[in-house]
Amino acid sequence: MASIARITTISARSEQSFEDAVKQGIARAGETLRGIEGAWVKDHVVNIKDGTITSWQVTLEVTFVLDDAGAPVDASSD
Repeated sequence: MASIARITTISARSEQSFEDAVKQGIARAGETLRGIEGAWVKDHVVNIKDGTITSWQVTLEVTFVLDDAGAPVDASSD
C-alpha cells in the first residue's frame, strides 16, 4: 500500500545552538503531528546583539505521513 506524506514549515529558536534549535523544533512538532518521517533544515540564522550571538534559529521542512483514509480519526488530537 502506498503512503502519502505532507510537508509543513516550522521555525525554532534556541539560545544554545543550531542543533538544539532543531531538536526543540522536532520535539514540538511531535506534540502536534503524527507520523513524522524526517526534516530538512531549509535555513539557519544567528541573531546578534552588540556583536554577540544571542540565539540560533532554524527553518525546518518537516515531513509526516498522512493517516490512512479508512482509519478512524481521533478528534482529541486536533
